[in-house]
Amino acid sequence: MKILHVTCSPRGETSESYRLSKNIIGFLLKAHPAATVINRVVGGDALSAIDEPYAISQQASADVTETGSIARSDALIEELQQADVLVIGTPMHNFTVPSTLKLWIDHVARVRRTFNVGAQGKTSLLRDRPVYVAVSSGGRFSGVTPRQPDFLTPYLKAVLGMIGLHDVNFFSVEGTAMGPDAVAAARNKAGQALRDHFSANLSVEADDPSNQTLLTP
Repeated sequence: MKILHVTCSPRGETSESYRLSKNIIGFLLKAHPAATVINRVVGGDALSAIDEPYAISQQASADVTETGSIARSDALIEELQQADVLVIGTPMHNFTVPSTLKLWIDHVARVRRTFNVGAQGKTSLLRDRPVYVAVSSGGRFSGVTPRQPDFLTPYLKAVLGMIGLHDVNFFSVEGTAMGPDAVAAARNKAGQALRDHFSANLSVEADDPSNQTLLTP
């Protein structure tokens, strides 16, 4: 089994979204000890924006080049196609996904490669597989009294669904700007949500495997 781990926080491995996504992978490795993890960091300047030939290709009947953004897109799509599980670690920026994650999406959501457009609209080309999204946010966006809007989860559901990924599961650490006590409480809540999910769905024990070492091929 191959697990693709996509992370995009500018804080890197010190971020709450990275920490939570690593915990998710810990549970997956507990259920599948022989799995391989491919780490794809898309934060910072890891990815460049799509170029003009890419944009022209999106409106054409065929790609107009095999270099530039198209070549980068091909590699990222191949990486996604080969993965059996996708884990995304992302902060919430201004109520939605950060620009770095949007760049990765722009590269992998591509006509003729991951979706087609026809008389019935857009149809997906990727096989479905589990997707786990680890979200961190300075404020609270879920529950009965959210303090900010959430455009991140509906957007990811829509755009991932467009390319064929419908089994999307969200976990979050919210209120990270509200002090250490709030962060500790949010971590505990997220940890319990992970234990409940994986004990029910992957038949793993309900302990926390977050200290398990990740594999990097």
